[in-house]
Amino acid sequence: MLSDPTRLHLLWILAQGPSDVTALTELSGASRTAVSQHLAKLRFTGMVDTTRDGRRVVYQIVDGHLARLVREGFNYADHRVTGEPSHR
Repeated sequence: MLSDPTRLHLLWILAQGPSDVTALTELSGASRTAVSQHLAKLRFTGMVDTTRDGRRVVYQIVDGHLARLVREGFNYADHRVTGEPSHR
């Protein structure tokens, strides 16, 4: 699930906090159809969950450990790209 760039981007956005499809589409730059399909896969695997807010469906990462994994993965990549030394 984490190998697809769009899904990883969606998880990174959701690691910052819950969001609906409209916001995820705007923030990710992907089409609404693509975002919906990726969210369905993430939901099927149990990585994200939904709640209803009126007519809106709000997505969130199901576990703080997963959110931390996503954030740490991006931090690691950032260190590799910028050349900043790793934390020991």
